Amino acid sequence: MQVREALAQARSRGVDRLDAQWLLGHLLNQARPWLLAHDDAELPPAAGAAWPGLLARRAAGEPLAYVLGQTEFCGLTLQVSAAVLVPRPETEGLVDWAIECLAIAPAATVVDLGTGSGAIALAIRQRQPQAQVWATDNSAPALAVAQANAQRLGLLLHVAQGDWWHALSPRRFGLAVCNPPYIAEHDPHLRALGHEPLDALTPGGDGLAALRQIINGAPAHLLPGAWLLLEHGHDQAAAVRDMLLQAGFVAPQTRPDLAGLARCSGAHWPSAK
Repeated sequence: MQVREALAQARSRGVDRLDAQWLLGHLLNQARPWLLAHDDAELPPAAGAAWPGLLARRAAGEPLAYVLGQTEFCGLTLQVSAAVLVPRPETEGLVDWAIECLAIAPAATVVDLGTGSGAIALAIRQRQPQAQVWATDNSAPALAVAQANAQRLGLLLHVAQGDWWHALSPRRFGLAVCNPPYIAEHDPHLRALGHEPLDALTPGGDGLAALRQIINGAPAHLLPGAWLLLEHGHDQAAAVRDMLLQAGFVAPQTRPDLAGLARCSGAHWPSAK
C-alpha cells in the first residue's frame, strides 16, 4: 500500500485529512511535508498492518490523542491514555495565569488538583524550575500517566493520591490550580466525549459540585496571600466568583480563553495582617 492509498482510505472512512496525515506520519515516523512529497512511497509491512486498526479507531470517534498515545500542551509532548482527559488548548491560559501569580505568590509552592496527565503541573514546572510542584489525583492510573510524563520529560513532581485536598494532609501552598470536572450532568456535549473518563468531565448535577468542594476546602491548604485558579464552563464564571467570595477570597476575577469565552476564575486568600 502506498501513502496516497492509505490517505484515500482515511478519506473514504470520513477521517479528517489533517488527522489522517498526523496518524500516518506518526506511524511512519515522518513529518507531514514528507507525506506530501512521497505520496507514492510504499508503507513498510508493519505499518501497513497497523494502519487499518488506527484508522478504525479514529473513524469511530476516538480522540486523535488517544490513537497516537500523545498530545502537545504548552510546548510539551505528553503521553495520554483513556485514563486521563486529553489536555485542551484553552487550558494553556490557566498555566499562563499561574505563572503570573507565582511572581507575587507568598511561596513558590504549587499544587495541581486532579492533575490527570500532569499537563498543568508539568507546564508550570517547566516554565518555573525553581517552583516545588505537587500533583494530586484520585485515580491511580491517572497518576501513573502523570508520573511517566514527569520522568520522561525530566521534570520533578511530587505526587499524591486522593480526592482533591484530602491527598495533601495539612500542607499549605502559595498557589493552587485545578481543571476539575465541571460539565453539567445532562449537557448534550457529553455525548461527543464518550471516549474520555466520565468522572474527569462531570461531577453530576449542575456541574458545580467539584468546584464548590475545591473552593470550600482551599483555606486550610493555602498560605496567606496565596492564589486559587480554576477552570470552569463558559457559563459558570459568575457562580464561581460568588463561591470564592463566600469562602472568604479577595477580589475574584475571570479570564477568557482563546475563543473569548469566560474560562478561568481565580482570587487570592487574604494576606496576614
